[in-house]
Amino acid sequence: MRLTWWTLISMTRAAYKPFLAIFLLTLAWPFAGLGQSARGTLLVAVEDSAGGRIASAGVTITLEKAGFSRSANTDDRGEVRFESLPPGTYSIAVSANGFKEKTSQVTVSVSSQATFAVILGPETLKQTVQVRDRGPSLASQPLETTSSTINTVITAEDLDEIPVSARSFANISLLAPFTAPVEPSDPTKARITAVSFGGSSGLNVDLSVDGGDNNDDYIGGFLQNYSPEAMQEFAVRTSQFGADTSHTNGGSVVILTRRGTDEWHGSGAYYYRGNALNARNALDNPEPNPKQPFSRQNLVGTVGGPIKPGKLWFFTSYEYIHENASIAYNANSLSEFNDLQQLATGGFLPNVSSIGAIPSSVPQPYRETLFSSRVDWRQSERSQWFVRGSLDRNRRQNDLLQQGALPSTGATTDSNYYSVLLSEQLQFAPTTLGVLTLQASGFHHTKVRNSTIGEAFDFPFTVNFLTTSGLETFGDNQFATAITAFPVARDQQKYQFRYDVSHSRGNHAMRFGVNFIHEPVLRGALAGNAETLFSYPQDPSFYVANSAALVNCPNPLPSSPDPNFPDCPTENASGASDGAFSQSVRRLGLYAEDAWRVTPSLTVNAGLRYDTTFGLFVASGHDQTANPALGAPRAAGSTLVSGIPHDYRKAVAPRVGLAYAPNGSATTVFRVGAGFYYNDLAQNGWVDAFRAVNNFNLRNGSGPSALIDPNYHTPYALTASAGFEHAFANNWRMNITYEHQQGVHQYRRYEYTPGFGIPVNAPAVSLFRTDNRSIYNGLAVQVQHKFSERFEVTANYVLSHATTWGATVGELFDYVNGVSNVLNPFGPGDHGPSGEDIRHRFVLVGVLQLPWKFEVSTLSQFESARPFTMSTPADVNGDGVVGNDRAVVNGVQTSLDQFRGTPFYQVDLRVSRNIALGERVTLRPFAEFFNLFNRQNPGNNFVPDISALPTPVNDISNATAFCLNASCTQTRPITSLNELRVPAGALGDFFGPGTTVGIPFAAQLGIRLSF
Repeated sequence: MRLTWWTLISMTRAAYKPFLAIFLLTLAWPFAGLGQSARGTLLVAVEDSAGGRIASAGVTITLEKAGFSRSANTDDRGEVRFESLPPGTYSIAVSANGFKEKTSQVTVSVSSQATFAVILGPETLKQTVQVRDRGPSLASQPLETTSSTINTVITAEDLDEIPVSARSFANISLLAPFTAPVEPSDPTKARITAVSFGGSSGLNVDLSVDGGDNNDDYIGGFLQNYSPEAMQEFAVRTSQFGADTSHTNGGSVVILTRRGTDEWHGSGAYYYRGNALNARNALDNPEPNPKQPFSRQNLVGTVGGPIKPGKLWFFTSYEYIHENASIAYNANSLSEFNDLQQLATGGFLPNVSSIGAIPSSVPQPYRETLFSSRVDWRQSERSQWFVRGSLDRNRRQNDLLQQGALPSTGATTDSNYYSVLLSEQLQFAPTTLGVLTLQASGFHHTKVRNSTIGEAFDFPFTVNFLTTSGLETFGDNQFATAITAFPVARDQQKYQFRYDVSHSRGNHAMRFGVNFIHEPVLRGALAGNAETLFSYPQDPSFYVANSAALVNCPNPLPSSPDPNFPDCPTENASGASDGAFSQSVRRLGLYAEDAWRVTPSLTVNAGLRYDTTFGLFVASGHDQTANPALGAPRAAGSTLVSGIPHDYRKAVAPRVGLAYAPNGSATTVFRVGAGFYYNDLAQNGWVDAFRAVNNFNLRNGSGPSALIDPNYHTPYALTASAGFEHAFANNWRMNITYEHQQGVHQYRRYEYTPGFGIPVNAPAVSLFRTDNRSIYNGLAVQVQHKFSERFEVTANYVLSHATTWGATVGELFDYVNGVSNVLNPFGPGDHGPSGEDIRHRFVLVGVLQLPWKFEVSTLSQFESARPFTMSTPADVNGDGVVGNDRAVVNGVQTSLDQFRGTPFYQVDLRVSRNIALGERVTLRPFAEFFNLFNRQNPGNNFVPDISALPTPVNDISNATAFCLNASCTQTRPITSLNELRVPAGALGDFFGPGTTVGIPFAAQLGIRLSF
């Protein structure tokens, strides 16, 4: 499917009837209209020179060069509140009887609640003051004395000034405390860098763009990518966000796109990275192998301005990425590949006589186009509209290919995203506003495998986290890994209706809203062709040296390891099946909240939200009663599952927060709050249960045996926070915040085998439950200082601890958490640190203006080592399941995430110079340096399977020594668990530029022309 604008128009027309029905419904909705969270709030306090408040003062605010203005009078406290403001710089004109009129300037940011004080002098005194409440940097963010939300606002200036290796908003959002980089868990969405909030996997985060939903409803996390050039600013909210935000139990990112103004403005830029500017990757491409080829070019352009000044404006951005990357095999991989070739030519690989030429490197060309266009219309003083269309198209060849796997296991991936959003803001009365948001969005993805010979070969050196593409070394890659199953096709079509109303009355600022999402298409497919997998317990080099180990193997090969033939492979064949899964869901959210100014010093933010989903467990038009796996356990006498799951209808989420500014201070604020946050978006773990319904329909009986527990409960988090923020007189500011998140009813997968939790005559079954729990505690200290107009710095340090229950992978709110022993699911050793448990993290960002118009900026990150689990393919827990157990060393079983990788240090630097070519035209050449000191950063990307260590152990069921020769007649005792720590390949390259795994030193050159 190729997406064109005609396709978009046709799909939007297909959504016309649902939108019309919803629109007619709102006519009866008393408070039924861009989402509030994408806009800002401004509280203006008018005082006299003695500090007394002035009532009935006239206040007019005007958005510069955009034809937007509001007027109102102050109340008896001398305050006036302006809700739902488009972010930007506003002129404020204040007048009152007996006082001289005064004009000021203030910048309102996205998702902010800025407080601005205006002091009027006697009528004889004439004055005009310009004050920026928000500067173009992190160090100039406003002090919000009426908001309990913990958030960080990042502007287009920040994106332009700070070195960003992947040119992704996610990279710079890591500047917000309580966030951290995390490798995304979905290869169907290229270059969508994830952000971890509170030690989570990054899949439980809500992302909205201009108030429109931009969440992946299949796997969780962000969906469509946007160029930084299209963004005006965004807010990263880590705790206590209002009741208008849904679908998150971690954090929230609110993005606002750029718009046109009465002045023509735009830019053009070119970025270049090449092989000569990058250091060698010591993990994947060590000496003396040839250095792997690489080049990347970004071409960027923007333009905006008036179609009709004061009435109609437009803004358009375009970015094209032309990248030629590659995978260069290391010496160990090439050696094993050559030995594999010998096995093939010797007739030791079933049905395979040759594996073809073995390359030293494999090209991975990547192409991407990012386009966004927006038109704003000022219909009247009371009504403003805008429409935005955005598109993302990308293609990658030899995708899902990494160290340890031959090119046959790769694929060609095509992904297409689009969204069309329409928004209107209508002022019903001076204190009542409605904001309407209508959005249609879509995602289409295909993954065509390089090989379809019907079989694949798996060797230990091709291990998960060394090659995330799969467990296969050669042949067909089914894209089924220890983490998850990667779809070969995906489609998501979503139509959203949202209306938010704000109303101010006295000391109350109330908001009400409804958010309805109709998702008729939420489908995909896993590989469903017939396949035979041969799994070898030893590497090819072992069998070349010991060919008798294969000659003496039984025929046919066993389906599970045979202790009488410990070195023989296993053979598992799967018949053709319907790999498709499909849903059609609807999501409804209602909320009401109030910001109550109890006193000039105290504001209470209280809200209540209700969310529910319709059709969550209906697959291909059938509920789980059509799942053939439901009747088999019952027939065998099992009481494991008593029924089918149903949509959850009790997701009521109260939220309350307090903001206290002593004596009405504009420089000090205390914040405290607590609330519930629900999220049911991550559904990848249930795919097998959805596919089972398809196989029931086909009556072929070859599908997966998977069930969903009937006691389903939507996962939620109970969060609490407390903070103190103070702005000092000498341009210093400090923020201290504590956050607690307690996850409840998170996803887990139970693997039952006959005789272990189910009758011996019952078939094996996977059961998905929502019974997991987690806890996160973090303390953040942030310091900001503006030394002068030439130097600004922001630094934050976070001390935190995140724990969860899991098996070999432990993540907060992740769907992949397993159970080591189904007979004791909360047993000792299964509780431990989250995979993103970062005890210490320090981030520094600074901008320095040098003489001769040179500018130096840095983004530096330092964090302690993240944990990982050492697993074993042996069933050491005795529950009949292989692959979920933790390794045993010297008779002691290791625990969840007991091991730690290495600390992560990375310093990025940018040097640029502005060259004025005229009054409004600037040329900026620049050079960026990533990982300036070329530190090797494997993160927690270490070999996690004790059977796959480069130096084999003597017994995978109880490792006591390393084998120093192929027959293991020479050994060395294991005296420390640290001896098992072996860095793996660079996982970061699998999804594009790395996050949790740092890239080697890389330089980027560029030039930007702006006007």
